[in-house]
Order: sequence, then structure tokens, then C-alpha cells
Amino acid sequence: MPERNLDFDFCPDRKNTDSLKYDFAKRRGYPEDVLPLWVADMDFRTSSYIEDALVDRAHHGIFGYSETQEYYAGIVAGWMKQQHDWDIDTKWILKTPGVVVAIAMAVQAFTQPDDAVLIQQPVYYPFSEVIEDNGRRIVSSDLVMGSSGRYEIDYEDLEKKITDNGIKLFLFCNPHNPGSRVWSKEEIERLGDICLKHNVIVVSDEIHSDFTFIGKHNVFTKVKKEFENNTIVCTSPSKTFNIASLLISNIIIPNPSLRRKMRKTKAAFGLSELSAFGYEACKAAYTDGREWYEAVKKYIWANYEFTVDYVNSNLKGVRVVPLEGTYLVWLDFKGTGLSHEEADRRIVNEAKLWLDSGKIFGKPGEGYQRINIACPRATLEEALRRIKDILY
Repeated sequence: MPERNLDFDFCPDRKNTDSLKYDFAKRRGYPEDVLPLWVADMDFRTSSYIEDALVDRAHHGIFGYSETQEYYAGIVAGWMKQQHDWDIDTKWILKTPGVVVAIAMAVQAFTQPDDAVLIQQPVYYPFSEVIEDNGRRIVSSDLVMGSSGRYEIDYEDLEKKITDNGIKLFLFCNPHNPGSRVWSKEEIERLGDICLKHNVIVVSDEIHSDFTFIGKHNVFTKVKKEFENNTIVCTSPSKTFNIASLLISNIIIPNPSLRRKMRKTKAAFGLSELSAFGYEACKAAYTDGREWYEAVKKYIWANYEFTVDYVNSNLKGVRVVPLEGTYLVWLDFKGTGLSHEEADRRIVNEAKLWLDSGKIFGKPGEGYQRINIACPRATLEEALRRIKDILY
């Protein structure tokens, strides 16, 4: 049966479906009629092969405890090999309901209360939340906006933060969210060598790894064999195939000692079997979803090109940070002369847009807005037009 869901100009009505993106504006303090382009899910139907797999499973009618057979791990390993030329041992895979859950598990497994955990702001805000909610301290080696207009790593500051704070755990965003950097092999190698030198465990969040447009995604452990000793790589089909609510992630941990600690922490969380629907969706995605994936990636890149053209032609003072990876565009509003508070106010209350204000990604994010471009072109055009209307 051919892939059916390739019309990305169409989005079913998502209101009244208990959608976090569409149905919770008022509860989150936004106008009810706001247009949402914030949280990282797509306004596209997923692959029809995933739909069919879920329907078939539902028709069975029994939803008892479920676990995966060995072939599930083989399917995951096959995707990693085909997509990233990464050979993994299927024993390395630990399944969790999500990447953020895995990061929280790592914080509990490898640090103690009041320990410092290293991040690089601006960065995906749940990093900060799981650190603070687990009674640990945030230490940030802030990324630096380079002369090329993209973020760079301050290696000297990073190493100093490690030594000054006794860092044991580093949460690394690869590719970077919200700055959309696709880190080079040389950047990761230099970073990884510093962490090895100081016995720092690296949790590499690679959930956006399938969405790279400029450069090539470099799996952290693949850059250097020694990095397998101190790295936990977090992967999931959820961003790639728009199935976040199905709660399935594959956490890949080559070091058996780290893997044992994570398994023990998972057990302490009370997690054992996950959802049968998550398993089915992952298998269908990685087995039959490539046509859909390639098509959606092409559509998103065209949306990015449209965004750049529109901003450059119509939004004086706004700069698009170059998109290398993810489908989340980082817009720099500092050239408009508006304070970040005033920009936030106008975007929410006058434009009636729900974007992610840069301030939630840490202080270095102030003055930026994150916009999700994985939506029909008409939706994106309307959002950009609304920004134009409240700026000029």
C-alpha cells in the first residue's frame, strides 16, 4: 500500500482533541484565540503506515502488558545504521517513555542533591527543569553567538565551569534546540575530550538528529570510540514522525556500568513495560516511514526558505538565525529596538501568536523567539504576517 499522508498543506482541526498545542492556551495564560507555533510537534498527519499499524493493534482488542521482542531492537539498530551509519549493539538499548524522562533518570542516577549539572544556555528548557526539580544546581557555560551569526562553544569557559563546580554530569543538546546548530565532528571531539579528561558523564539529547539540513549529524559516541565509556545517547522517533504522545524513546548506552545504573533508576521510577502503541509506532516508522520522512523534511526546508525570504523582505530588525537542524527557527528581535518584555507582549496580546519566548531558554535567550515551522505554509505565512503587523 502506498504512503497516503503526503499532503502537508492540509492539517486536520486539532482543537478539542486534548492537544497541548491547541487546547491549553487559556490554562497556560494565553488568549483562547491565539495561533500556536510553540511546542515541537508538527501540524502534519504522521505516516499512514504508522496509522495502519496502530489501527491493526487496536482491532486486536486486548491491551494487556506488552514488551518488545528482539526484532524491535534490530529495527531500531537498523534505522541508526541506515540514517547515521552508527553500528549499535542491541543490548545497549534502554526504552523509556521519553527523552526528558531519561534525562531526569540520569540526573538521579549520576548526581547527588546539591550537585551541579552543566548545560549550555540558551537551551531546551526542560534541561533546567529536571535539574532544579531534582534538587540539583544549574551551571551554564553559555553558548556564544559568533561572527557567522550562529552559536559557538566557549571551550575554555566550559572546562573552567567543570573544574570550579565539580561537574559530574553534562546535558548536551545535539542538534541544538533552540539555536539549531548541527555540531561538527571537530566540535564534538574537542568537547568530548574535555569531558573525558574530567570524568564527566555526557547525556547527548539527539532527539532532533533526523532533521539536519546543513552539515551532517554526528552521533556523540560515534565521533570517538572512547566516548562510548561516558556517554548516554537519547533517541526517539517522536520528533521525526510526530508521535510524541505515544511515549517511546530509545536510550542507547554502550557502557554496561552506566546502563546498569540507568536500569536501576528506571526500576526505582516504577517503570517497566511501556505502551504497546508506542512499540508499534516505532516499528512501523523505522520500517516503512522513510518516504514520509523524506517528504516532510523537504517541505520543512521549503518553509524555512520561505521564512528567510519573508523576514528579510518584511521584518526590518528581525534576524533569522541560520537553520542547520530541527524544525524550530530562532528569530532574533534585538534589532527591532524592542525590549524582550515588549516583544513578548506584542506577540501574545496584539499578534495573538503563541511562540516560545527566548527567555524560557535561559537569560542568553532574551530577545529571541522560537517558532515551529512544521506546519502548513498558509499557517506559517499568517503567523509571519501577524508579526509584521505588530512591528510596523
